[in-house]
Amino acid sequence: MMDRAFIMGNGGSGKTWPAQQLAQRLRYPVFHLDDFHWLPNFAGERPRDERKVAEAADGNSWIMEGIYGSVLRQVKALIWLDIPDSECISNLIQRGQTGGGTDEQFEELLEYTRGYRLRKNHMNSFDAHEQFFEGHSLQKLRLGSRSDATALLATV
Repeated sequence: MMDRAFIMGNGGSGKTWPAQQLAQRLRYPVFHLDDFHWLPNFAGERPRDERKVAEAADGNSWIMEGIYGSVLRQVKALIWLDIPDSECISNLIQRGQTGGGTDEQFEELLEYTRGYRLRKNHMNSFDAHEQFFEGHSLQKLRLGSRSDATALLATV
């Protein structure tokens, strides 16, 4: 079962689409961590006391997606989209800037995405995701392509 499923991966790995599809099929609420973290139009980070991620994670059944995993202890099913960085960058460029951000912010997102496997001691990195994945004792899937995500959705 996919109760409390968290989808993590690099920027541009395609987390939002399977999150929306799973939520729709299972009739669970879907939460996008960017919505908790950023002010509208990416006008800056929300103050920590306004993020309310923990409150969202208190529900019995949900799908959540994002780069960082502050709620991982509450997750029952963990899905890691371990997509090649070059594909993530390509996906971002094809998609373009979303949510009203500026061209400068989009360039920052591309740089941040390029640094996924290089960052150290950072919970938004490949190393941290690998550590989260290896330490997760319940249901977990590591998907290496978008076609893997599509195949997963065909089974739900």
